[in-house]
Amino acid sequence: MIDFEAIFSPQIFFIILRETIEAAIIVSVLLSFIKQNSYSAGGELTIDRKQYDSMRMQVWTGAFSGVSICAIIGAIFITLFYFIGTDLWSYTERIWEGMFSILSSVIIAIMGVSLLRINAMKNKWKASLVSSMQQHHHHHHHHQGNEDEVVIADMQKQNLKDKYFLFFLPFITTLREGLEAVVFVGGIGVNQPVSSFPLAIAAGAILGVTIGCILYSGGNRMSIQYFLIASTCFLYLVAAGLMSRGVWFFELERFVQKVGQDTSETGSGPGSYDVANTIWHVNCCNGLTDGGWMIFNALLGWTNTATYGSVISYIGFWLFIILLLKSRTVFEREGYVRFIPLKWQLKKIKKRIIVDEMLAQELEELELSQVPPIANTGTSDGDRAPLLQ
Repeated sequence: MIDFEAIFSPQIFFIILRETIEAAIIVSVLLSFIKQNSYSAGGELTIDRKQYDSMRMQVWTGAFSGVSICAIIGAIFITLFYFIGTDLWSYTERIWEGMFSILSSVIIAIMGVSLLRINAMKNKWKASLVSSMQQHHHHHHHHQGNEDEVVIADMQKQNLKDKYFLFFLPFITTLREGLEAVVFVGGIGVNQPVSSFPLAIAAGAILGVTIGCILYSGGNRMSIQYFLIASTCFLYLVAAGLMSRGVWFFELERFVQKVGQDTSETGSGPGSYDVANTIWHVNCCNGLTDGGWMIFNALLGWTNTATYGSVISYIGFWLFIILLLKSRTVFEREGYVRFIPLKWQLKKIKKRIIVDEMLAQELEELELSQVPPIANTGTSDGDRAPLLQ
């Protein structure tokens, strides 16, 4: 009789599935976001094909770069583990996970605002395109004032950051998820046969990628408004969980340093958590080791031990998001935020004025270019020449 555990490890399967799903969600949301805002309702591409391919390429490049770097780092640590006989991951895994979780939470929080402000982002991209075309075709023509030039230059720098933002989010996400997978697989591998790794890793990765493809396909068929709202809400739930989980990892590391041993060996019961720093705890449903709960840990930050830091950071994250969205709403409606000093908003106000002026000029030129040709009513060619020009 075949020993199932010798060829398939359920724990490794859930680990790989969890990490793959989280990375696939970020990539699928970004790709859906790009496609939704690059095609018209009739299925026609509304932006330059090179620009569209460039944005998609940045997402894939970021994702594969993160996977590649994590594979190199993981190979180095695992090699050292087998040659030296010491699991170096055990000394740094919680610190790395905490750092990457908090960093990913901040990046997703910023991305959520960008998703909700898609119309403003479109206008900004159009204004930047108009500015670039004007500088390319009218290099020797008159220039605007010094302040306007400074603001335009600042806009171009910001657009550069926004452009590479499509690279950094999947890069950080896949790097963090890959390192977590290496950490847990390396730790479990000490007590499990190597023969149980390949099938579990392949099955988890394939299922995770399949779920990501389903999310991507569903996001493309969904109305853009509903898609943006749904994806932003989901991303913020993920980001809040990442923030809470990042703080939780730092607190766990501090507890492990006090205890002097790896608390994972004690299971989920007494001795596995710091009683003095815990709000509540359940002796089951461990988000790091217990099957399906690992998925909830990856997506929503679930943990069976609620510490003061993890709960306060979770609540604080949502308060920050509420204030951020409220201030952005006021700024979009009124052009400035009353409770923020005006001197801190001058650059954004000037930037918005320039964007509006560029868009107005672009729309005016577009309307003029679409004027139908004037029928021949006996007017001489000399009279029609200025109008046609």
